[in-house]
Amino acid sequence: MSAIASSYDTDDARWEAIRNRDSVADGHFVYAVRTTGVYCRPSSSTRLPKRENVVFFDTAEEAEAAGYRKSRRVRGDQTSVATERAALVARICRLIDEAETPLNLEDLATLAGVSTFHFHRLFKAETGLTPKAYASASRARRLREELSNPDANVTHAIYDAGFNSNSRFYEQSQQLLGMRAREYRSGGTGTVIRFAVGQCSLGAILVAQSQSGICAILIDDDPNTLVRDLQDQFPKAQLIGGDAEFERLVAQVVGFVEAPSIGLNLPLDVRGTAFQERVWQALREIPPGTTASYTDIAKRIGAPKSMRAVAQACGANHIAVAVPCHRIVRQDGDISGYRWGVDRKRELLRREAAAPSAEDTQELQS
Repeated sequence: MSAIASSYDTDDARWEAIRNRDSVADGHFVYAVRTTGVYCRPSSSTRLPKRENVVFFDTAEEAEAAGYRKSRRVRGDQTSVATERAALVARICRLIDEAETPLNLEDLATLAGVSTFHFHRLFKAETGLTPKAYASASRARRLREELSNPDANVTHAIYDAGFNSNSRFYEQSQQLLGMRAREYRSGGTGTVIRFAVGQCSLGAILVAQSQSGICAILIDDDPNTLVRDLQDQFPKAQLIGGDAEFERLVAQVVGFVEAPSIGLNLPLDVRGTAFQERVWQALREIPPGTTASYTDIAKRIGAPKSMRAVAQACGANHIAVAVPCHRIVRQDGDISGYRWGVDRKRELLRREAAAPSAEDTQELQS
């Protein structure tokens, strides 16, 4: 159960949500009023009923099964509240992006006109990120923009991006850039990436690792094409062929390709925008043996109208299998395009569907 859901487990917490017209609570429960015979969402703009007349249900279906009917205000409330919530969060995001110095949670909640607890839940429900994570992504984006200028002064870029000290920045530099700032400014010069090419039943497979972790898993028929793709992806990095120990890592990846049910626990050096990271995280949450559509992913990350952006993020994924964009299918269930070939995508899905579940494996071993 999520942290948001667990915060509405008690009747007292649910009543408090109704009193605050908490739109974040919508979808977690409904309340019905004995004297009127109707049920509403927690954020409903209807007149606040007396506490002794209120009964709670986990779902609208349960309320209707108990004989209550839907309030006429439900649909209108949903539209207006959702619009107001999106506008509020969008305004706060712009303030974060434009702030010369970082704003803490208390500052942001005050600007939003709500409590810190409510603001934190509201922001994450709307963006898929915590305020802190969004601010970090915003600073990283601004820093990359500053450092993209070869004449940029690193110290000035650090402060212009919203870091209030050099030490604070350097604590996070590897996570933000995947390399030191001066190397990033020069286009990745000095970054060492080890790689090795192996063979699996789907063709040649290349695994590459920077100082921060896995930065590429590529699949193709031609091994030379994979190496050229890696060079294009990191044109100014120093590419070094992996040794025997590194080849064992490649074997681990190949093993996952051949038997998806074993899982893959690799440190992923995923470089992309905050939106891409949200999409890639959602992809990693799709269980083996199941699929999702671009629309499904857009809804999961709280951006239901961003199907095209989700598709672009999937296309930008350079880490095959570990970030499983092969589990994305069309809305009607048909198999769509895949960076490493539709035939490979179909075969990966076939293997995952045929693989025994963890429960089945445990039962067989018992």
